[in-house]
Amino acid sequence: MSQVPTLKIDGITLSQSLAIIEYLEETRPTPTRLLPQDPKKRASVRMISDLIASGIQPLQNLSILKKVGQETQLTWAQEVINSGFGALERVLQSTAGKYCVGNEISMADICLVPQVTNAERFKVDLSLYPTISRINKTLLTIEAFQVSHPSRQPDTPPELRA
Repeated sequence: MSQVPTLKIDGITLSQSLAIIEYLEETRPTPTRLLPQDPKKRASVRMISDLIASGIQPLQNLSILKKVGQETQLTWAQEVINSGFGALERVLQSTAGKYCVGNEISMADICLVPQVTNAERFKVDLSLYPTISRINKTLLTIEAFQVSHPSRQPDTPPELRA
């Protein structure tokens, strides 16, 4: 599909964020596990990750926004993000601790930060989502999330850089 991310590793080429994260988790679970050992928490992490990566994020990809048309892109993106964040906020109210699922960083948190960045880009009112906002703020105090932030990547357009 000519999309990123793509990872060449161990003699294979993987695309799609969740597949890459799960492969790295299964082959390199240290220094931090991204999927909890507890099956219920693991299911919650996967549910939240899928909600973001499959239910929210693709609907405001550049390819979709081009089809929506320049004049309605902002409204479209706000509607799909608000719809997804409404559902996500309700889920996180029952799963969150310090992070999306309890007090350990997980794959769900890795999905959350870039989606909040997109929400900010499209001027979504994040005050409507206090749990999402709190978790994102906590995650952004961690160096790994700071250096990997979408606004700090080499291919980020100048107007979106931090």
